[in-house]
Amino acid sequence: MSHSDVHAGTRTVLTTDGLELVVEERGDPAAPTVVAVHGYPDDRHVWDAVAADLAADHHVVTYDVRGHGGSGAPGGQAGYDLELLAADLRAVCDAVSPGEPVHLLAHDWGAIQTWHAVTSEDGVPSALDGRVASFTSISGPCLDHVALFLRRRRPRDLRPVLAQALHSWYTLAFRLPVLPELMIRSGLLGSVLARSERIPRPSVRDAVHGLELYRRNLPRRLGRPRPRRTGVPVQILAPRDDAYVTPAMATSAAEFATDLRVRYLPGGHWMVRRRPAVIARCVRELVAAPRGGDGEAPALRRARERGAALVRTGGRPDRASRWAGGLAVVTGAGSGIGREVALRVAELGGRVVVADVSAEGAAGTVALVERRHGPGRAVAEVLDVADEDAVAALAGRVAAEHGVPDLVVNNAGIAVAGPFADTTAAEWHRIVDVNLWGVVHGCRHFGALLAAHGEGGTIVNTASAAAYLPSRSLPAYATTKAAVLMLSQCLRAELGRAGVGVTALCPGFVDTPIVAATRFAGTDEDTQAARRRTTAAAYTRRGYTPQRVAARLVRAVERDLPVAPVTAEAHLGLLASRLSPGLVRALARVDGAR
Repeated sequence: MSHSDVHAGTRTVLTTDGLELVVEERGDPAAPTVVAVHGYPDDRHVWDAVAADLAADHHVVTYDVRGHGGSGAPGGQAGYDLELLAADLRAVCDAVSPGEPVHLLAHDWGAIQTWHAVTSEDGVPSALDGRVASFTSISGPCLDHVALFLRRRRPRDLRPVLAQALHSWYTLAFRLPVLPELMIRSGLLGSVLARSERIPRPSVRDAVHGLELYRRNLPRRLGRPRPRRTGVPVQILAPRDDAYVTPAMATSAAEFATDLRVRYLPGGHWMVRRRPAVIARCVRELVAAPRGGDGEAPALRRARERGAALVRTGGRPDRASRWAGGLAVVTGAGSGIGREVALRVAELGGRVVVADVSAEGAAGTVALVERRHGPGRAVAEVLDVADEDAVAALAGRVAAEHGVPDLVVNNAGIAVAGPFADTTAAEWHRIVDVNLWGVVHGCRHFGALLAAHGEGGTIVNTASAAAYLPSRSLPAYATTKAAVLMLSQCLRAELGRAGVGVTALCPGFVDTPIVAATRFAGTDEDTQAARRRTTAAAYTRRGYTPQRVAARLVRAVERDLPVAPVTAEAHLGLLASRLSPGLVRALARVDGAR
């Protein structure tokens, strides 16, 4: 039931218990309808930037939930029950899109009530049965799912449960009598939220009324949880740095949603205000996606794979579910460390673009990946990283055909050994072109993709222990690797705001083909061959394999490390470079290999 309001673009909708809800509409009513539901202590205006973006090709509806903004408020705590909130959402959907199912978008308590509306117990229709085409949830899980999540007792579940308990301290405080109202009316709570979350100071009326959401629903739903399920296509956007809802709890619905997509996004709880373009793009992709998954946008398809991995684990995030559906681009992946990184990513459930200057090497890596993990898990690309146009073309091709990658490993490199005086200008040009410019090109073109996409990711640049351990025998190699290390640290500072991590990987003595291909400056062919054999034998005796480096790289990405020394000597060298640089300079006079 509805009637027009005096404000252009707004109307009021009457609830089942006689309250008026203020509803605002944007865009063409003939376009797909997106209904956005706000959380606590917001009102419909929290969606303004997202709605303005989506309204270009959607009919976007926002409304003030009961007790908030311009909507009416019930007379007591019972008026904030989830059943009534679900009925309100049904009334809005019926009013704004009576003939077609709607796409739902919800945040915080808006997501909590929407989960309740789209899920049901066995054999009982949901409040929105037949009315929902898709649902995008941000930072607000179903309360029944939360209760089941918090009741997990197995050892592997304790850490995420305890982490969420620490994040949820405020829910207990909000259920106390009188004190929360005093904090709100004094301005203390609003001031803390405005400063810590960088949001506008919430309305006192909204904040006071919203307390009843906690008081009415938490005891009733958390005390007697039920496994509420849904077949609606669901997309969970889980902010990695949410101060109130951990990613593990945000995805606790995994075992109860049969058609699930999961995206872990950089940002905090109120990313709806600070990253509206990313939210709008994610919703737009889901709205446009055909049922069944065929023809989905690449990022959405990978989100579906991640959701399926979570479903397999019963909603318990693990390493495999984190990497599932991911896409990595690895240069120098035709052999050595790059090949093992590609194999490791594929083993964890990701896909890999295998780039190498050698077509034979790239094809060999792809064959290994497919032999171990099945077809379609890797694709070969021939690439000379020193050619900027080729790197730019690869970045564009990857984005168009596979989507923006989650991980870029700038690993391609060559080695030149020998005194500075014996190293020719041509040798300097080539090693700088590959080891430094190759990394610069990869960071520029793929880094721009990651930053613009807004879903985070990681760039790993392979430096070396030689980056911080000077050596008279490796001036060219150490110089380029030191530059890569500094570039990585500078880039990390720049891209961090976009949620893109940058790691400098610093191996030590690792047995890889680069040793056998090292150019020893100032030597004839016989001497060069002899030095290659001697050096290769020493590295083989050291026995540190590229497989172990790949495992270290994966851990560094998971921990978002700025610098990742790999071998024991790399760790000791980094420590020595910081504590005793004089000793490091003295050791640099020794004529030895990397």
